[in-house]
Amino acid sequence: MLYGNRKRWLSTIVFIALFSFCLGVSAQSDSGDGTWQTWVLESSDQFRLDAPPDDAATTEEITQLMTMVAERDDAALQQIAYWNAGAPSYRWNQIAIDQLLVGATPHNIAARDLALMHVAIYDATIAAWDSKYTYNRLRPSEVASDLETVIPNPPSPSYPSEYAVTAGAASAVLAWLFPDSAQAFQDKAQEAVNSRLLAGVEYPSDVEAGLELGRQVAELIIERGKADGSDAAWTGSIPTEAGHWTGENPVFPTAGTWQTWVLESPDQFRPGPPPAYDSEQMAAEMAEVKNFERTPVTNSIAMFWEYGAGGRRNYWFWNDIANRLISEARLDDDAPAAARAYALTNIASHDATVACWEAKYTYWAMRPFQVDPEFKPLFTTPNHPSYPSAHSCISMATAVVLANIFPANADSVIALAHEAGEARIWGGIHFRTDVVAGEAIGQQVADAVLARGMGDGS
Repeated sequence: MLYGNRKRWLSTIVFIALFSFCLGVSAQSDSGDGTWQTWVLESSDQFRLDAPPDDAATTEEITQLMTMVAERDDAALQQIAYWNAGAPSYRWNQIAIDQLLVGATPHNIAARDLALMHVAIYDATIAAWDSKYTYNRLRPSEVASDLETVIPNPPSPSYPSEYAVTAGAASAVLAWLFPDSAQAFQDKAQEAVNSRLLAGVEYPSDVEAGLELGRQVAELIIERGKADGSDAAWTGSIPTEAGHWTGENPVFPTAGTWQTWVLESPDQFRPGPPPAYDSEQMAAEMAEVKNFERTPVTNSIAMFWEYGAGGRRNYWFWNDIANRLISEARLDDDAPAAARAYALTNIASHDATVACWEAKYTYWAMRPFQVDPEFKPLFTTPNHPSYPSAHSCISMATAVVLANIFPANADSVIALAHEAGEARIWGGIHFRTDVVAGEAIGQQVADAVLARGMGDGS
């Protein structure tokens, strides 16, 4: 019940969004989208496609579509509706998060995986737009007026398919990340592209070219993922000096060394050291945690940020917020802008996580229950050092990015990020300094991501 009520409350907050068309958010895409800066492609035309089929082949394809359209049934209409529910990247964001949640994937890994997938989708989409406006192929029903479509034609040229290029990129990255489910992702990709043919809005050659283009981009992303250091073994040791974190098997001690997307190095925004464990400041911060008067409300909020939107689910929460804002900004027909919003959000999450972990395992700061063994937190303390607060780093980074892309929602999303940090104090697992330092890291990472975004040509 707590989870459901909290979800409804958050839905109410986010629903205040109006139409936000800043920083690349627009009513529909145009030819300029194919010139936007890419992340792994050297340029948007690196994989420019060959020309689409000639008039004779196009006529044959239209005949094929006519046959498919005539055989549409309820199952086909449901398939079309499912994949057309949002921008091309929407369903793949959902599919990826469902897979991560089923496997109880820790945030560090999930943030990395989602950044890889969404960058693949973004770069593949920009590459698709380069080819779209190089060839300007008309949509099937624009050539054959008697071809009945069940959804409006998207406001871009037909070749290649934006849904196919997204499906090709996303399914290939996910198949690499989750090899046991590779066939399931390939099947999903085929469903996605079939839905466009059944809808009558794309040609078979559009989806074939799109799938192949998406897979080409995915190969570059996969090579980057293989070399990002996330599989490195830890060869360090836990400090034994007084005043440091104590415990066994610390969580992801190498995560602060993983490759970043916008940071020059993981330590670029490393904060100064936390208060010494035997200092007056630490005594004062310990007193704040101990003397905080917990109430059912503060406990429920702290629990939500630990078990509902935190821990292994932080990536779900902020991507769900992104889903809503992208939808409310009416980006369904603007695949590049939607892909960009997802990519920037998840890059911020990943880079903030790396920066946070770099600081955590530089200082090995003690948790409140370690400073005062008699103190009892509200729930089990995560098994990694206290400073800085990971929730504060990650939530502030993603919130600031979303607030800048969708400024009508800035106040609500920033308030949620602050609440995420405060909830860690309410739960008794972080000190005030942890939260302050974490929010500062998140802000700095977001600023770096947005600086890159402001210069991407969007």
